[in-house]
Amino acid sequence: MFTIDDDDLSSCVGCGLCLPHCPTYRVTGNEASSPRGRIAIMAEASRGERWPTSGEKDALDSCIQCRACEPACPSGVRYGRMIESARHQMVDHDGARGRRLVLSLLRYRRVLALSTPLVRAAMSLRLVPRRLRTAGVPWRSGPRVRSTTTGQPDVWLFTGCVMDAWQRDVHRDAARLIGSTGATLRTPGRGGECCGALHLHSGLHDVARAWAARVMASMIGDSPVLVDSAGCGAALKEYGTLLDTPEARVFSARVFDIHEWLDERLSATSRPMNGDSDMIVVQDPCHLRHVQKRSEPVHRLLGRVGTTVSVPDDGLCCGAGGTYSVTHPDLAGALRTAKVDRILALTRGRGAVVASANPGCSMHLSSDPRLRRAGIKVQHPVRILAARLRIDDEGNR
Repeated sequence: MFTIDDDDLSSCVGCGLCLPHCPTYRVTGNEASSPRGRIAIMAEASRGERWPTSGEKDALDSCIQCRACEPACPSGVRYGRMIESARHQMVDHDGARGRRLVLSLLRYRRVLALSTPLVRAAMSLRLVPRRLRTAGVPWRSGPRVRSTTTGQPDVWLFTGCVMDAWQRDVHRDAARLIGSTGATLRTPGRGGECCGALHLHSGLHDVARAWAARVMASMIGDSPVLVDSAGCGAALKEYGTLLDTPEARVFSARVFDIHEWLDERLSATSRPMNGDSDMIVVQDPCHLRHVQKRSEPVHRLLGRVGTTVSVPDDGLCCGAGGTYSVTHPDLAGALRTAKVDRILALTRGRGAVVASANPGCSMHLSSDPRLRRAGIKVQHPVRILAARLRIDDEGNR
């Protein structure tokens, strides 16, 4: 049987206001694929003293964990906590040997970076399954971002695993923007290779807690910790809940999405250049909009350097969901198609760039051939800001 907190289970009154905000329900129309339906499964398995059936486990496993249902819920149901607990108990009961093996590679950032050309070649030759060819893996990652001080910095810049392997250009532009404010930065020491978010979402709570402890030890002191990946930022901000220690709560209070930190510091000095006329379509990553609730700074910053529009879908998930596009390619593909449909309807053949502050979202969306045919690039907001503000490697304009 499941062991889910009774207060959490009873907080859901079954009103159904979450349904329009749930991406998997929007695609399937199945009650079991909604937050309300999944909570019912968890409640029956918890109170009925039985283990979920195969179909019920599939329904729980198909949740993207975007948590769009939480801000939509008038009762304040803590759905994210419940689904994470259910996933953890399923892993404990059924095992997850393969999942543990695959996710263990995230600690080896150098291996990820060096394997990039091989991964791209295998994809182009169709030597890997279709579900793995959906990820927009870049051809090269370039040099790693450099710390600008060896002492206690003004800020730490968390670099993570996937982004440090495949999106180092984002980190370098983030460092340029930080430098333009006059602040010094350092990147994490040993142990800061992975935030543990993908492990937590996969039910590997023991591994996620171990990574959380390592990450905290890799960025000592009281300087702010800036994160340019929405998913990683959400994970670091919830270390206090994950570890439930005073030290973890203090650390989480130091964590900021880079855009909320830059929002105050770039406002008085932004000087957009003429000629940057392409529309900026802002796609809010779920963990920035629904979990961190810090998507507005992205819109404000980009609004200072161009004309911005939001994807008109109330923040519906694009389908990336960490490893979701690999484990559930059909659902992920349907959600990406819906997102790209709206982006193309907005742009109507005009020049545009899509801004997304999460690596999974940007790679997932970039792999849609319709965007490529339309000449629409998907870029991280800090890349757009650094380019349009003409900030050089030394942080000068």
